[in-house]
Amino acid sequence: MTISRVDSAFDRDKFLLRQKFLAISEKYDVWDEGGNSILYIERPAHFLRNFGAVFAGLVAGVATGAVLFSLANTVSESLRNYVFVFAWATMLVVIFVVSILLSKKRDLTIYRDKSKQEPLLKVLQDKKFELITATFTIRDTNGDIAKFTKNYLYEIFCKYWHCYTPDGSLICIAKEDPLIMALLRRFVSSFFDLIPLNFVIIHGETHQLLGGLNRQFTIRDRYVLDMSADQERYLDRRIAIALGVMLDTGERR
Repeated sequence: MTISRVDSAFDRDKFLLRQKFLAISEKYDVWDEGGNSILYIERPAHFLRNFGAVFAGLVAGVATGAVLFSLANTVSESLRNYVFVFAWATMLVVIFVVSILLSKKRDLTIYRDKSKQEPLLKVLQDKKFELITATFTIRDTNGDIAKFTKNYLYEIFCKYWHCYTPDGSLICIAKEDPLIMALLRRFVSSFFDLIPLNFVIIHGETHQLLGGLNRQFTIRDRYVLDMSADQERYLDRRIAIALGVMLDTGERR
């Protein structure tokens, strides 16, 4: 997937990322190796909107449950338990559905700088809720350039992200570094965050190493996205930086 150069901000092999400390929304400053600011990235949490969505869901669910529970008193004792079960189940479904419908997707935008006047790239959350596989669309100013998928079932043993072209061809895979380290994180980092979650990025067909995202031990989350192994520039660096950020915010690290 060799591509022509698209923008000087992406024309490099190493990106240094720092996540803003104590921020509700995920915000990232991106520098080059010389410490020069080259990009600004933001993924809004939409806290008030999504909190309101949950509250509205609770109100709708409780109101629905109250109506159904009142009906339980009008039926025979032999049916009353079934009505109660149906009422509880319906109330939970209404809470969930209303909350999802009113919530806002958490899309990610890559900007030229903190002024946010020039968006360069977006990573769009395809659906508000996906039970097994989450999907995201990467879009520049001209249209879709790639898609990311994340299967939650894989996470039992190892985290994987797959990247595809818009027509469905596999570009690359990002996965947790060695399986033994992934297993150790399940038992150790669940309590003490002692083992940083790092990813390697490999070619989709040959599994050749293309790069990786490594976390540095600092008070603030800092990451190095190093694509130096991809000397032929197989992976579009726009896709690489979008993937790097999603490996952090999408994993809630």
